Amino acid sequence: MGMVILGTQYAGEMKKGVFSVMHYLMPKEGLLSLHSSATCPMDRDDDVTLFFGLSGTGKTTLSADPKRALIGDDEMVWSDTGVFNIEGGCYAKCLNLSRDQEPEIWDSIRFGAILENVVMDPHSRSVDFTDGSITQNTRLCYPIDFIPNAKLPSVAGHPTNIVFLTCDAFGVLPPVSKLTPEQAMYHFITGYTAKVAGTEVGVKEPQATFSSCFGEAFLMWHPMKYATMLAEKMEKFGANCWLVNTGWSGGSASSGAPRMSIKDTRKIIDAINNHDLVDVATENCPVFNLAIPTTCPGVEADTLLPWSGWDNKDEYMAQLHTLGQMFRDNFTKYEDEASSLVEAGPVEHDAKSF
Repeated sequence: MGMVILGTQYAGEMKKGVFSVMHYLMPKEGLLSLHSSATCPMDRDDDVTLFFGLSGTGKTTLSADPKRALIGDDEMVWSDTGVFNIEGGCYAKCLNLSRDQEPEIWDSIRFGAILENVVMDPHSRSVDFTDGSITQNTRLCYPIDFIPNAKLPSVAGHPTNIVFLTCDAFGVLPPVSKLTPEQAMYHFITGYTAKVAGTEVGVKEPQATFSSCFGEAFLMWHPMKYATMLAEKMEKFGANCWLVNTGWSGGSASSGAPRMSIKDTRKIIDAINNHDLVDVATENCPVFNLAIPTTCPGVEADTLLPWSGWDNKDEYMAQLHTLGQMFRDNFTKYEDEASSLVEAGPVEHDAKSF
């Protein structure tokens, strides 16, 4: 099998090309190829957490966890014996990269790493990581063993937690919610995040973006095939699935509301990894019928309820219904094989007393 790449100045096409081939070959062998990162405890190779997320949701950042071993940050396969990484390196976005925010990635900038499409001073040879004048998609490529806590070889046991990351710029989805198996399939096929004003030309208001299986460009089979395999493996190996919103809270991005604190998001991920949220009481998120944990170690209770920061609860519900309609409209293109999952998505008519 050969692959030809033409007309690009983006080295990522090489890894994406190989990944697309794997998305065709792996399911034929009963293996599930995944556009995800994966971590496990430092002292053992079970209790794996998978992270899915489109650009800007924090997948690379949250998987670079000093408390856990990194199995892989982007391309994984789930087999009957566990998970393994298929690329052996990392291809991290580096716009606005800083050591304070992402020390493990920052410290990987050394001999053997490659910076792509960044702006560099020709005299001092220093890089301005805040400069996106060439492209917003600046990149840092480095071997996985540049991460101090990388797991080598990049092989581990079965996942116990699956995390779908979304950057909800509409400010209506909860910071964390637990998904049923049917909801996991629905949200996996949907692959939602949002574009934010200022990141792309012409984007003035939040725009919903959907990429099936969080990697639509790589898919070679109908998304339902991958979603069915995911659900089967979740059931067989007892994995929980979580939807984590790293986006806005208390209002939309265009309203001036704050983005979710990375510290709170890390506390949520810690709680998921520590199994602290499995049996806690939950409150229902209307329209989407999501089970929101009402407590999380280190996170204020009000922060967990997405409507708590909205002064006008009617505006919250209106925005929630608007996003729900976007989900329903998007899902129609999958109903030829995924009609059984429609009820796991947002409902058209719903109300809540606050």
